[in-house]
Amino acid sequence: MTGSDRREDIVRRIQESGRPVPAKSLAALYHVSRQVIVQDVALIRAAGYEIISTNRGYILGTAPSVSRVLKVKHTDDQLEEELCAIVDLGGAVENVMVNHRVYGHLEADLHITSRRRVAEFISDIKSGKSSPLKNITSGYHYHRITADSEETLDMIEEDLRKRGFLVEPKEDEREGHDETEYTLLH
Repeated sequence: MTGSDRREDIVRRIQESGRPVPAKSLAALYHVSRQVIVQDVALIRAAGYEIISTNRGYILGTAPSVSRVLKVKHTDDQLEEELCAIVDLGGAVENVMVNHRVYGHLEADLHITSRRRVAEFISDIKSGKSSPLKNITSGYHYHRITADSEETLDMIEEDLRKRGFLVEPKEDEREGHDETEYTLLH
């Protein structure tokens, strides 16, 4: 195996691992010294990969992402459908935001990235721990959604539009006349 092949394989192993990958384990796997692995990681970083050294091993940094804030509205019964539509297309629902006429801007982190996380969130809501934040604003709310590309965000936005969840901004919101709405949209 060449050094280049080994470095490609190291990146693959770190990407696919669910936990930090120790340099000692990589060295044993490739029958090289730990120092060779440290040098390989330096070359991998120089090639543009964000590899982070932890006390338990190497992990891959977060992938570059783009985000968009979308205004949506749906019923409680459609909550799971909305979240699954987003994660199924490769998006992550980072938060939920509402603009209440009395309380002002309220925001809660969600970090929903998979159907498993959707199921956990829905389970928490159904357990009676709380109700969706959207319920204090007649169902209207915003999500900051992250994805790997603008194209993915476009697909998510189009899918939410087709499902009837997307609230199209009013003309005055696009031009910035409604400052509360405008700051969330941009």
